[in-house]
Parts: sequence; structure tokens; C-alpha cells
Amino acid sequence: MSANRELGNDPKVVVVDNDELLGKLDHQFVKDAAKADADEHNITLKDAFYKHKKAIIWSMALSGALIMEGYDVVVIGSFYGHPKFLQRFGVPVPLSVSENGYVIPAEWQSALSNGSSAGGIIGLLINGWAADRFGPKIVMLTAIVALTAFIFLSVFANSLGMLVAAEVLCGIPWGVFQTLTTAYASEVCPIQLRGYLTAYVNLCWGVGILLSSGVVKASIPIQSQWSWRLPFVIQWVWVIPLFIIVWFAPTSPWWLVRNGRLEEAEDTLMRLTNPEVYSRQDAKNTVAMMVHTNELEKQETAGTSYIDCFRRTDRRRTEIVMMVFAMQLLSGQNLIGQGVQFLQTAGISTNLAFSLNMVLNSMFIIGTFASWGLISIFGRRTIYCVGMGTMSLVLWVIGGLGFVHSKGAIFTIGGLLIGLNFVYNASLGPICYTLIGETSSTRLRQKSIALSRIAYQIMNIICGIIVPRMLSPTSWNWGAKSGIFWAASAGLCTIYCYFRLPETRYRSYGQLDLLFENKVPAWKFASTKVEQFSTADHSSYSPAVAADKKELGHDVVHLEH
Repeated sequence: MSANRELGNDPKVVVVDNDELLGKLDHQFVKDAAKADADEHNITLKDAFYKHKKAIIWSMALSGALIMEGYDVVVIGSFYGHPKFLQRFGVPVPLSVSENGYVIPAEWQSALSNGSSAGGIIGLLINGWAADRFGPKIVMLTAIVALTAFIFLSVFANSLGMLVAAEVLCGIPWGVFQTLTTAYASEVCPIQLRGYLTAYVNLCWGVGILLSSGVVKASIPIQSQWSWRLPFVIQWVWVIPLFIIVWFAPTSPWWLVRNGRLEEAEDTLMRLTNPEVYSRQDAKNTVAMMVHTNELEKQETAGTSYIDCFRRTDRRRTEIVMMVFAMQLLSGQNLIGQGVQFLQTAGISTNLAFSLNMVLNSMFIIGTFASWGLISIFGRRTIYCVGMGTMSLVLWVIGGLGFVHSKGAIFTIGGLLIGLNFVYNASLGPICYTLIGETSSTRLRQKSIALSRIAYQIMNIICGIIVPRMLSPTSWNWGAKSGIFWAASAGLCTIYCYFRLPETRYRSYGQLDLLFENKVPAWKFASTKVEQFSTADHSSYSPAVAADKKELGHDVVHLEH
């Protein structure tokens, strides 16, 4: 596909020529696609909720898998300050070093933290291929069954080595959950709802993490080895409900379209919508729009392999989604994940540290609710950039307080850490899922999201190596001073976001394809208008473009197929 700029180097409108596509799709088919695109852009938020309420329910139910993962992934980190776990697996240290008299060596903390990340990378790579080959539902059901078996290793582990092995194996199905839930939320809902339901994924993480904090704190008084085994046992509670939800969930219509099963895609859309306001013809129009977008992407990148993610315009899209996920940790969020240990090294008692950790983790839920309000007012790019910059400022303050040795400074650090988590979960945390779901092309979405999460897991492994050493009293022992390191990291990320992070709000997937293909700068995505349905003589299947051309004169980019 080539671009011909009629005037200037600063286009305000991107127009695509559909003439070549008309060799594959007839006029009526493209007209139906244009109608579905116009309906999706023009529908109000209230009407979108009413029309797609079933899709909302299914998306939220399937995202419940992240509650399970959020619980599982974080529970091991909470054990680093758990008295019974430390007595069973820790090494003795003077009480002046740890009030429990034991610590988990930094190298074993790294192994435990990185075990699930290593397994997650394997699971993500498998899922990126298997979800396209066999369908998301089959892959998800298989992952749930596998996780059910792997949990046994965690519950009955008798050494740190066995726990590491359990973390690696459990990480494989967790990697599957991470990709499929986000992709599903981005594919079953219209433009107006995508931001809310992809951000909801972060809330599910938060619910799981908060449950983990509560269960671990409640298990501390138990005077036996079940004090640390019980939190692992609870992982089995939601296996059966989740299996049932996935079994009955409608298949993604985008996956059906990519596999040529158009009638099934229409049937799925009818299951996901309200029949009172959504007809069979509406379903046909929507499928036509999906086919049209799929054909546009095939002209740019015919393949759907991992290598295709790094070719032509998809290279830029892959870079963005990988960085967006990696920046979750580069922002300093990893200090929050080690909340209990961070607070203990700052000088707070074990019991108070676990109590503050629950407040800290509640910010995942409160912050996500706040993000929904921000999404309705601001664009994704604005929220992410401002959130990253704010985290950098807060981390500078936390790092500076690490040099102040007073009780007031200690409690201020605890309060700032809670505030830091709120900022993260009102901006970076939820908006990350929205951006990766919208930025990737529809044909490569499973693999793009898998690669983005792999970037996160690689960064998580790096952080899993250095953060325990930053905080451990038997290693680097930086304590709160480590905030300075992460403040600088978040500052650099803010600069990256300004120059590379595009605005995806209110854009259909076809429009995003054209913006990336035309190499529109990230800061101009919001102001550039796109006409997806036009012909070589500049006529259009969409009446909106005529008004745009009249308003903007001849400042148009014309893309020929």
C-alpha cells in the first residue's frame, strides 16, 4: 500500500482507496461495513451499554481469570515477611536485622519471583501460536486444567527449590490468562466500551492481589505449617467456576472472521448483543466491517507469525505495546509489589506492614474506578503520560526521605507508597491494557499482546533480581533510597511516552491501521481524521468524509490499494 500526499507534509485527513478491495468485496459489502463503522462511532455511551450489555457481562466474567492470577502471582511475595514461612524456609539472622529472626536470601527471592515470569514467557509464546491455531476457548480451558494440577506442587512443597519449580509451571497457564482476557475484552466490545472493559482487567488483578493480602494476613496467627500452605490451597476455589464461564462464553467474532467462519461470527454477535436493538442485519454489517479491516491488514501484512510483528508498520506497533507493558515496571511499580518488605526495611513493624499492605493493594480497585472517570474525559495518551510523570515526582520524594531517619519520615514513606499505588492504578495500570488491546493489529493481536507481556516478564525478571537486593538488609540495603533509582527511570519513560505513545481513543481498528500505515506521528493521532471507506475518484461510502474534505480543503492523504 503506498501513500500519496496531495498537499504538504502535515496531513489532517487520511483517506484510503477501496478500489482494489472491490475486487474481493462487492459494493454492498463495503457499504454495509461503512454503515457498521458509522453506527459504532455515533452510538452514545448509554446506548452502547444497553445494546452490548451481554458482551459486557461475558467480558467481565472472563476477565475474572485475572483475579486468580493476581492472587497467585503476588501471594509468594507476601511470604517474604510471613513468620511461619520464614521459619520453614528462611535462614537465621540477628533480631537486629529482622524482627522475625529469619530472612529468605535475596537469591532465593529472585528465583521465586522470577519463576512465574519464566513460566509466563513460555505460556505466552505457546498461547500466541495456539490461540490462533485452535481458538482462544480451547487454549483457555486447557490452561485451567493444567493450573489445577500444578497447584499441588505449591501446596505440598518441602523446599525452596520445589516452590520455584511450582512457580515456573504455574506461570505457563498464567501466561495464557494474561493474553486471552485482554484480547477478548478488546474484541467483543464497541469503541465506547473498549477503554472501560480493558481497564477492568487491572481491577481484576487488584481484587486478586487484595484477596492475597487479606488471606496471608489472616493466616499469620495459625500455629502450624498450614499458615503458609492455606493461601496456596485457596487457589483451587475458583478453578471450577472459571472453567464453566469459559466453556459457555461466546467465541471472539474477530477470530471467527479471520478463519472465514462468517455465519458463526454473526451468531456470536447476536449472543453478545441485545436483540431488542440489534438485528441480524446489524450483525451482518458488523461482520462486513471486520472483514474489511481484516482485508486492509492483509494488504499490509499477509502473514500472522511472530516475525510479522516486526515487519513494516507492525514493527512500530509491536515496539509500542512492548514498551507500554515494560514501562509498568520501569515506573517503579515493582516497589509496590514488594510492599511488605519495603515497609519493613523502612522501619515499620511486621503486623503494621501487612495492614498497610492491604490498604496499599486496595488502591488497585479504587484507582481503577478513578481511571474510568478519567477515561471518560481524557485520552489514553494524556492519562498515561501524566501518570508516569507524577510517579516520577513521588518516587523522588520517597527516595529523598530514605535519608531522613525519623518516625515521621517512615510513616510519610508508607503514605506516599499508598499514594503512588493510587496514581499507578488510576493511570498506567488500567490504561496499559487499553493501549495494548487497541494498538495491535487485529490479525496479530494475540501475538502482539503475547510479545508485550513477554517484555513485561523479562523486565520482571530483571526487577526480580535487583529489587530484592535493593531492599534486603543482607544485600544492598538501599531501603527507601531505591526510590531515587526508579524516579529517574520513570522520568525517562515520560519522555518516551511523549514522542512514541499514540492516542487511540475513539478510533476503530481500521482507522488505527491507516494511521500507523501512513506513519502519522504519535502526537498527531488525535487530530488526524481518517476515511476508511472511499474510492479512487474520492467518493465515499461514508457521508462524514464529504464534510471533512469541505472543511479541510485538499489537505488529504490518499492511500491507494
